[in-house]
Amino acid sequence: MSTEAKEAIDHPLDPLLPVEIETAGELLRETSEFTDNARMVKIELNEPSKEALNEYRENGTEVKREAYAVIRDSPERKTYEAVVSLEAEEVTEVEHIDGAQPSIAIQEFIECEQTVKENEEWQAALEDRGVEDTDRAMVDPFSVGYDFIPEDINRDRRMAHGLSYLRPSEEDGDEGYAKPIHGLHAFVDLDMMEVVKIVDDGPPDEDNIFPPEEMHYREGEVDLRDDVEPYDVVQPNGPSFDVDGHKVEWQNWEFRVGWTQREGLVLHNIGYNDDGEFRTILNRASLAEMSVPYGSPDRHDRFKNAMDAGEYNIGRMAKSLEKRCDCLGYMHYFDAVMNTMDGDVNVVPNAICMHEEDYGLLWERSDWRTESAESRRNRRLVVSFIGAVGNYDYAFYWYFYQDGSIQIQVRLTGIDATATAAKGEDVTGYDELLAPQLKSAIHQHFFNFRLDFDIDGTENNIYEVENQTVPTGPQGFSPHADPSVDSPNPGGNAFYADQRQLESEQEAQRLINPLEGRYWKVTNPNKTNKLDKEVGYRIEPRENVKAAQTDDSSVMRRAGFIDNHLWVTPHDEDERFPAGDYPNQAEGPQGLPVWTEQNRDLDNKDLVVWYTLGKNHVTRPEDWPVLPVQMANLKLTPDNFFDQSEAIDVPPEHAINAGHDIPSRDEFQDETDESKQGAADDD
Repeated sequence: MSTEAKEAIDHPLDPLLPVEIETAGELLRETSEFTDNARMVKIELNEPSKEALNEYRENGTEVKREAYAVIRDSPERKTYEAVVSLEAEEVTEVEHIDGAQPSIAIQEFIECEQTVKENEEWQAALEDRGVEDTDRAMVDPFSVGYDFIPEDINRDRRMAHGLSYLRPSEEDGDEGYAKPIHGLHAFVDLDMMEVVKIVDDGPPDEDNIFPPEEMHYREGEVDLRDDVEPYDVVQPNGPSFDVDGHKVEWQNWEFRVGWTQREGLVLHNIGYNDDGEFRTILNRASLAEMSVPYGSPDRHDRFKNAMDAGEYNIGRMAKSLEKRCDCLGYMHYFDAVMNTMDGDVNVVPNAICMHEEDYGLLWERSDWRTESAESRRNRRLVVSFIGAVGNYDYAFYWYFYQDGSIQIQVRLTGIDATATAAKGEDVTGYDELLAPQLKSAIHQHFFNFRLDFDIDGTENNIYEVENQTVPTGPQGFSPHADPSVDSPNPGGNAFYADQRQLESEQEAQRLINPLEGRYWKVTNPNKTNKLDKEVGYRIEPRENVKAAQTDDSSVMRRAGFIDNHLWVTPHDEDERFPAGDYPNQAEGPQGLPVWTEQNRDLDNKDLVVWYTLGKNHVTRPEDWPVLPVQMANLKLTPDNFFDQSEAIDVPPEHAINAGHDIPSRDEFQDETDESKQGAADDD
């Protein structure tokens, strides 16, 4: 590694530099372990172990800088994992992973679509439907799953399942979702990049070949509202956060920003500076896996269960966020540095956006006796990225608050997956109509977040807390009774927060229960606050949904992590992904359902919490042609972690604005009125 590259690395967790990816790619291409046509599915930082990072932090022990790679040797139909020493500039480990199918890469998406469009049988199927210009079509390669691979195709082949749509013209982008090509399926071998099988149910009758309407949503295609005035966020002195490389400090928060191709945004070393002491909360936090199962029994939909992290690498789908509506105000961006399948560098500029955001009221107190009032605005730090996976766009937000809490939010948007409905057909139930003769199937979205807690250290416990009603006793409700004699709850009003420790992996497989106010908390039994209470953080569920699939379904076998909202495991460096390392085309079960069969002890251990966040989606015409965002949330809040409210010292807005030349409301109104009058005079 060059001296220049070494100087550019500030911390062992910094993502690989472009020059490091170039070096790793060259070394992997030169090794004799693979054929010349081997493809680099991913090259990323080989993250140091927790033990190595602790040695680095406490003693300054040097950490090896390594790249980790997944290689698909397509001619040999084999998958390999490799480790590259960037300091020694040599490939130090190569391991063949038997039977593993890596995630499908963007380059394969592009090549797969072109391969299908060049297939004569597929072209003939379009011509049977009256389509002369087959270049107008677009093909979405879906993961093929396991159970839905046609029986005459060898399961060892690297496959994709292509669905086709018809665009108004070759130049149009995704407008083809308005006209699905019903009954046409293409199965493609991605290693050989050849169509293995075309399944064609034949065109519907003449009135039902394509839905009659097209879709329009782009700026130049619709009449925009003209009654929206400009809204801007101004920070005359810049933001309140500081960025040093990948390290972020904002008020009392501190963390490091990382990135992987599979997970996208990763946050490391999340902690809080409490009166000069840096206190750890989360060692590592990320989206670990997704599952999007569709609920229609129709053969055109029932195979769909997209695991967008493990099967597609959602980090690879990240979009550049500069000069968009994705962020507003003073932004700081981080690039995502990745690789192509040839081993070259692929940089997505501004893939991660960070900014501050006003969030309404933080706290308020008014005293009627003295007529005094105090209030504070709630400001939060936002770190986000957006991945576009086929028809869906997923936006992931990590919010840091001034009261010491953290919120994880997913926003779902994009375009619903569509299919053709027969003219006059009532599709309600498994599907809903979006537009005439255009339907979309009921489905669910599940997002599993891996949260490696270190509450003031690595020795933690987890508890479940929920409301417990107290029985009124044998004499029932009696408002004037003596509770010490007659009943523990003579008034019938008593209830309490029942707390029980989850001591094993099997105990810690839980669903939410909002009717009982259920939440969980991770504590450090070895450290207490001034009230002699164990310091901890709550895991507070917000909206969620139970998986609707049967226990013996392909979905549950391959993505079993969706069966519970909460899973807890002892920390293990090899347990990173809840559906296993290679879910693409895997039969299952893998990952969490298998690991937790050990029923390992969770008492006073280094705990990893896996939280599954679910969203039900019964489609509607208001989702079309573009889905307004639907949100799913999880909140982490301090529980005895501090000695009092961390929001007390937040200054009021007039104190923040003191000394800054910020116009008053009246001055702003005067300027606005003058501006409007000037515009009217110009007209």
